[in-house]
Amino acid sequence: MDHWRGMTESFDQMVTTTPYNEFQWAHSGAANARSGERLVQRFIALVQGVSGVKSICDLGCGNGYMAGRLAGLGYEVTGVDASESGILLAREAYPNVTFLHSKIDGNLCELTKGAEFDLVLSSDVIEHLYCPSDLIEASSSILKDNGQLLIGAPYHGYLKNLVLAATGKMDSHFCVLDDGGHIKFFSVATLSQLLRTHSFTDLKFSFYGRAPFLWMNMICLARKGG
Repeated sequence: MDHWRGMTESFDQMVTTTPYNEFQWAHSGAANARSGERLVQRFIALVQGVSGVKSICDLGCGNGYMAGRLAGLGYEVTGVDASESGILLAREAYPNVTFLHSKIDGNLCELTKGAEFDLVLSSDVIEHLYCPSDLIEASSSILKDNGQLLIGAPYHGYLKNLVLAATGKMDSHFCVLDDGGHIKFFSVATLSQLLRTHSFTDLKFSFYGRAPFLWMNMICLARKGG
């Protein structure tokens, strides 16, 4: 038992002391070129379909591209990202947006100075987090009562995984050889469970890219519970 406890403590120390390796941004345009631009357009359309939204927080805003697009439509937008290079580009390119350089964690409410938002959005961020609950809890902490969360992640499901396996693309899709990248793989069921565990309700899913059940991304609109 003492040996196991020592191993656990050593592992915990290694995890907590590992430095954050930020994503390096080199431009202020949409990520992933044309596909990324279309995904941004889908998010913007979904935001515009939510009534009563004036203030938005973009969690994991990257270089600020989507935050800047939304601000250009008249929304009051705050962007948050852990990448210093992304935030520097964002502040230069989109001066009408408030950008905060921060990880997505329990300090977010303090950093936003108690501001409460009508809508929090996050695109392709949660799959990069060791603790995905951090994003959901941070969202809840800065949302108004009955505020909305619009969250997107790569889609995974039984049929898609079966096709990947049958076509020999499983290793390239779930690549483990690069530093960083996706470390969580969500399905509709698991993302729904995570949201409901944190008292989000009225979940509505939409999908982006490829044929049905082979989608590239899924996007969920959920309401903060009372």
